[in-house]
Formats: sequence, C-alpha cells, structure tokens
Amino acid sequence: MPTAARTYWLTSPCRIRRKDESLVIEREAAPKVHIPITDVRDIIACAETDINTAVVSLLNRHRISVHLLSYYGDYAGSLVTSDTSTSGQTVLAQANLAQQPSASMAIARSLVDACAFNVRRVVDRQLLTAPYTTLQASIKEAETPLHLMGAEGTFRRSAWEVIDTKLPDWLQLHGRSRRPPRNAGNAFISYVNGIIYARVLSAVRLTPLHSGIAFLHSSLERQRHSLVLDLAEMFKPLFAERLLLRMASRKQLKKHHFDTGTNQAMLSEAGRKLVVQTVRDELATSVNHRSLGRPVAYDELIYLDALALTRHCLEGTRYKPFRIWW
Repeated sequence: MPTAARTYWLTSPCRIRRKDESLVIEREAAPKVHIPITDVRDIIACAETDINTAVVSLLNRHRISVHLLSYYGDYAGSLVTSDTSTSGQTVLAQANLAQQPSASMAIARSLVDACAFNVRRVVDRQLLTAPYTTLQASIKEAETPLHLMGAEGTFRRSAWEVIDTKLPDWLQLHGRSRRPPRNAGNAFISYVNGIIYARVLSAVRLTPLHSGIAFLHSSLERQRHSLVLDLAEMFKPLFAERLLLRMASRKQLKKHHFDTGTNQAMLSEAGRKLVVQTVRDELATSVNHRSLGRPVAYDELIYLDALALTRHCLEGTRYKPFRIWW
C-alpha cells in the first residue's frame, strides 16, 4: 500500500473544510488542524463529521475516500472517489470466475475455512477443536454459499460461548447482536468490525478488483461491496475478538468506556478514542512475512490478500486466504 500518505482517524465531532490544497479539521474547544492533502491516504470518521462540496472535490481529485461509522459504531458508508484502479480485464476475469459454480464455491469454502481457523487461533484452539472439525466436514458437503454461511454461523455461536467464559460478566456477549448492539461486548465487536471493513474497502480499491463481485456473499444486492464482506471475514478475528480478549484480560476496558441503555450499548467518546488508538497501533504492528521475507504491517496484510485474489482471477494462481501463522 502507498506509504507516503496515511490514514486519518476522526474520533471527535468535527467539520472538514478546504484551504487551498489542504484540509482543515475544525473541532469545538480545540485548535484547527491543517493537513496537506498529499499526506492523506484515507479518512475514517468515527464521530459526526461535516463535509462540504469543496472538500469532496479535493478528495475526489486526490482519490481519497472517507469511511463513516454510525452512531453505534457499525460501518455506515463511504464517500468513495469516482476514479478507481479497477480494470476491465480483471473485472471480466473476476466475473467469469464468480459465475463458475465450482470455482466460485472453492473460493467461498476457503474463505469460510480461513475465517474459522483464525477465530479458533485467537479464541481457544483446544475448546474450538471439535466445532472446527465439524465445520470442516460441513464445508465439504456444502453445495451453496448459503449452506456455507449457515455452517459458519453454527461455528461462530460456539466461539461466542467460549469467548464469554474468558470475559468479565459485564463484557460478555451472550450471542452476537447488531444495530444496535445489546451490550458492551457487542458494541466493541461492532465498532472494530466497522473499522476493519473500511480498511478492507480501501485496500480493495487499490487493486483492479471490483468490490461488488463476490464469491461468498451475494453479488446481487445493489450498493453493497460484497467482495469487501468476503475478505473482511478473515481479518475481523485478528482485530475484534483478539483485541477484546486481550484488553479485557489486561483490564484496559472499563464500564465508563461504554454508554449503555435498555438493550443497547455503544462506546463512549473515551471508549472510542481508546479503541481507535488500540486498532491503529495494531494495524501498524508488523510480522515477518514468510513468502516476502520482510516485515509486513497488519494493515499491509489486507492489501496483500486482495492482491493474491487478483492474481488468482488473472493468472489462475492458487488463492490462499489469510491465515494467522504466528
């Protein structure tokens, strides 16, 4: 991924204005921040953000996307630039692959397997051995993506139950809930998943792939980046479940990091800042890549996975979805 620019994270309500070739971030009770446009790769708005036409024009010219998280931390949408790296040749190859049932299902099976592998890796290898074995059998027998997603859902429910045994009572999930999350644990998971979805979307848009043509999730729904949903599955456990367990064990998460009500919860402003900073640090963490033979940041792993899928579409190189190897 480009290294000259970087991601900017907006964790407080703000207004973005344009001044010549720079962005100006205006916040209440805080000095203005001037950012050269060439320093920006993309923006993740975790709080209410006001943008005008002049800013959108500048962002579009420099191919900078803005990803927006909702009030509850779910991914709400993106302001994406009209210019993309998508190429006709790649899209045709990607669409051709997606329309071949056997080839498409092979990719979908590998995505579900890799996702479950990563969940088991970060949650508990021993306790999830039996559910993972059952899932692998179901993957072989599955005939459609819906069957695969059903099997994955069963495995996930087992994983949620194991996660709850490792969390304090007030942070337990009691099953997955969204829009709104019913409790603090789910609010944390939703928020981090929203960030990862945005990171995957940025990575996919740097490749010639079309974000709407998927292999596991349906490509038929309009205005949905189905391929991003596919690829995000493997990376969510690396950040969401793993960080939830780690921050809980280190007692970094406190009740005041969440605003809770009747059957709903969300991160407080202090909680958002803590979680965003933790995810940012994690994205910058590097690991030695076995094939490239050099350190690679977690953030770059997302881009490399999208590139691997691109090569599979164009060259037929075997696609191996991301699996945690360290």
